[in-house]
Amino acid sequence: MDSTKWPARAVLPVAQPGLKFIVIAILITGMLFYFGWVLFAWISFAVFLFVCWFFRDPERVTPKDEKSLISPADGKVIIVEEQEKCDYLSGPCIKVSIFMNVFNVHVNRIPFDGTVQKVEYHHGKFMNASFNKASIHNERNALMIKTSDDTSFAVVQIAGLVARRIVNCVKEGEIVKKGDRYGMIQFGSRLDLYLPKDFEVAVNIGEKTKAGSTIIGYMK
Repeated sequence: MDSTKWPARAVLPVAQPGLKFIVIAILITGMLFYFGWVLFAWISFAVFLFVCWFFRDPERVTPKDEKSLISPADGKVIIVEEQEKCDYLSGPCIKVSIFMNVFNVHVNRIPFDGTVQKVEYHHGKFMNASFNKASIHNERNALMIKTSDDTSFAVVQIAGLVARRIVNCVKEGEIVKKGDRYGMIQFGSRLDLYLPKDFEVAVNIGEKTKAGSTIIGYMK
């Protein structure tokens, strides 16, 4: 897991963790053109364009409704269920899972204003993140966040079959704002939300989400 601090937004609309890959790709492309290996150079240039596209980091308009909790990830809702207990909150909760494929924007955002109470990283496997058991067996990083009215929720980044690098840029005790960029999972994976039992869910299984703008539901 990478915990490098996310910097202020750069001039180019790409995520900070991808900058080194972009630089490497363009340097290799330039060298291939310089030595006259034109076919390989164009292939390398295509890879460069893909890397730029993969690490894109578009701006999002975050809803101003104080009670709305927004999606931490681009992707598709694959689980909405009530649980009697979970590893991150005391007592019953509501779980919402979002699956990210390789074509989604991979920058993750804070779902709701609060203070990070705990950052909990778990080593684990790299099975298909769409499987429900990935929540407990896969490598993952959880943020437990407490809101200003003492309500707690958790957002968990989960590595997948291909995605094997979790980036988290916030620390315990840090005050975070809804819509803030806080990390990413490279090459597709999944995020789980563990929410209070009285949370009002506003999405259904199969719906598409956009990080920072799609409303998942409302805090009571």
